[in-house]
Amino acid sequence: MQLVASYRIQFRNGMTFERAIEQLPYLQGLGISHIYASPIFTAAQGSTHGYDVTNANEIDPSLGARAGFDDFSRHLKAHGMGLILDIVPNHMAASLDNPWWHDVLANGESSRYASHFDIDWAEPLTLPHLELAFDDTAASGKFNLVRDRGQAFRLHFGDSLYPLSAESLDWLDAQLEEVGGESGKFVSQPEKLSALHRLQHWQLVAWTTASKHLSYRRFFEVTGLVGVRVEDPMVFDAMHALVLELVRSGQVDGLRIDHVDGLADPKGYLECLRRAVGSKVPIYVEKILARDEALASDWPVEGTTGYEFINAISDILTSKQGVAQLRQHYSILVPDLADPGAGLRQAKLQMVTVNFAGEVDRLVKLAAGLLPGIDLQSIAASIRELLVAFPVYRLYNTTQALTAAEDHVLDHAALVAREHVQDQTAVDAVVNVLRGQADPTRDPTEFRRRFQQVAGPVMAKAMEDTFLYRYNCLLAANEVGGDPIAEPMGIAGFHRHMQRRMREQPLGMSSTSTHDTKRGEDARARLYAISEGVDDWMTALPRWRLSNAALVSHPPTGMVPDLNLEWMLYQALLGIIPSRVDIDDLPVLRERFSAYALKAVREAKLHTDWSAPDQTYEKAVQHFAEGVLSPENLAFVNDFIAFSRPFVASGNVNSLVQTLVKLVAPGIPDFYQGAEGLDQSLVDPDNRRPWVGAAVNLQDTESLATTKLDLIRRGLWLRRQKPMLFERGEYIAVSVEGQMRDHVLAFARRHANDLVVAIAPLQVFGAVKQATMKVDASFWGDTTVRLSSVSSGVLRNVLDGTTHACEDLPVSELFKLPVVLLATTTA
Repeated sequence: MQLVASYRIQFRNGMTFERAIEQLPYLQGLGISHIYASPIFTAAQGSTHGYDVTNANEIDPSLGARAGFDDFSRHLKAHGMGLILDIVPNHMAASLDNPWWHDVLANGESSRYASHFDIDWAEPLTLPHLELAFDDTAASGKFNLVRDRGQAFRLHFGDSLYPLSAESLDWLDAQLEEVGGESGKFVSQPEKLSALHRLQHWQLVAWTTASKHLSYRRFFEVTGLVGVRVEDPMVFDAMHALVLELVRSGQVDGLRIDHVDGLADPKGYLECLRRAVGSKVPIYVEKILARDEALASDWPVEGTTGYEFINAISDILTSKQGVAQLRQHYSILVPDLADPGAGLRQAKLQMVTVNFAGEVDRLVKLAAGLLPGIDLQSIAASIRELLVAFPVYRLYNTTQALTAAEDHVLDHAALVAREHVQDQTAVDAVVNVLRGQADPTRDPTEFRRRFQQVAGPVMAKAMEDTFLYRYNCLLAANEVGGDPIAEPMGIAGFHRHMQRRMREQPLGMSSTSTHDTKRGEDARARLYAISEGVDDWMTALPRWRLSNAALVSHPPTGMVPDLNLEWMLYQALLGIIPSRVDIDDLPVLRERFSAYALKAVREAKLHTDWSAPDQTYEKAVQHFAEGVLSPENLAFVNDFIAFSRPFVASGNVNSLVQTLVKLVAPGIPDFYQGAEGLDQSLVDPDNRRPWVGAAVNLQDTESLATTKLDLIRRGLWLRRQKPMLFERGEYIAVSVEGQMRDHVLAFARRHANDLVVAIAPLQVFGAVKQATMKVDASFWGDTTVRLSSVSSGVLRNVLDGTTHACEDLPVSELFKLPVVLLATTTA
């Protein structure tokens, strides 16, 4: 089945197979060839996302179970559509709902599933479920003994019933005889409960200790998700039995691999998966690439899920000069972040010393066994600094020699790490272990693997979930996989990136919004315009601060919000503010904005965080966020809407530009649910709100939404007509000349006799009209697109039907519509 475009559907939150079936006619008409489904396997009770799988070999009953899926599959085939399925090989829910995990708790290391999970059995399995230590909790009377259906006792705490080991049940029977069989008398004796607890294969501990010590590998900081050992062939088979059945039956046409960096051996896993599914099933990996990092060429995959594509578009929609000017202003007003590199280092240090302290301690112990002649503190300092200095998420060779690219990354990390330690020889020794060049009598494999499994989460949590909520200069740059410190590469850099993309992953996903992006694509498109309207922004900022001064709190620790947070909140608001706001619209907008503000300050981890929320601070933040959009503050709201108009106009053009590029550039266009219309969402859970489906998209009267939808339909029609052109066609940078050449993007795709050309305006803040999304012809002056350099025939504009000879054409004549999509007339 030809993969033309994918459409992400987030199942759960009311989206079932039955509801998804209702949307298929609309999606087929849009031109979508494949539904791209979030995980559909049975997950923890009440799961809103499905990544907390409890049974990898059962389709979740809440979605419609296997019968519902089979019906969904039949309807997909009837509409000529395929299915790409998101699977989760790295982790499962550490939940009593998970039968494998439950069996491990009951039987410990002797469980048939003990080797399925990444557990250190040097001690009982740690379960960080308590507020206090076990003995203190026992003394508070919060435990009970309850019989299950088989009449065996379970330890009851909160909503959980913990299985007791067979050995402890015999001991418990004897103890209960002493108190007349009354379990209530037994649990009233804390010392007895503690003795029972010591007889288990698990130990209940305070959740606050999880960052310092756990006996199992977790997913990032989520203690409720336990690492799975899919590197073991037996575990691989157990985790993929149903997935492979669905692929072989033809019900699943492609796979998306969640968090591939978490696996012990990503390449080995992908090779095993490729052998299992065959060569024709596309495989995509959730992999965040650093700015100059390439996807491993020896991975048998079609490409990534597309975060690097988002950031390539950022390079053409952000003004290099403007963002430099904005950074100057920001560094003066927020001096603590005048050196963003130092700010990122601080965020990474926090990860290795606090959030992932337990994982780092384990690395230190492993390294100490490999480097007996080196001081333990020096080893610890070296490992911490190497993790902080890593410029990419991780390396991949843990049993073999590093590649040249990996050697370069490690050399860079070592160079930086040496600057921050006293014992530089310790850094060199740890680096040698990471290269596999340690004492040949000691196997470095486990340390090498564990280091890489820690390096990825440290980078992800430090950058995505900490620094990107601290460094707020230009929020449009603060996207997953982005680098808000880097300079935009401009048009030339974008062309280089696309030519490289054509070589390395021509069938990779081209995404502009996902379930994990920091904001919706149309909100982000507006915010790029701040880099052009810096003067307007800096003029309005003090006016807004004065207008909202009464909403600012002044506790002894300093004003809330501070200037950095207030700056960020106004940018976030600019991304989502409607063109017109009625009083009736304010409650929903205010609720979304306040929830975002709370999440942002917790992620920033400066004054509050998820593990230790400062309620006083958070209430002050939410008081400000809610007050900004209150009916009593309409003077500010109206002023803000008036200010936003040129940014909205420019953002609308940016939205069409990124849509056009996604449709034509190398890669498979991927659309997030609802984003084919207007996607002005904020970070999750805002962007995971239940999708209402096709009706709203079709009835949306917003000019941007209808224009964008028409562009998508026509672009996908063209891709269906010329599949080889878009799969294999070379990428050609089309020359633009004249006084406004830096404001026009032009590129072509060519295969045999087929040609398609995309032409789009760039950075036209203040010149574009909001109603038409066009720029006056006089703006372009003598600017010309040299189509003669790519063809000598005639091209038809797919968007309006006009034809153009392949000659040097004035831009002013081309832009009758906001963007241009030309194709050979045989289409």
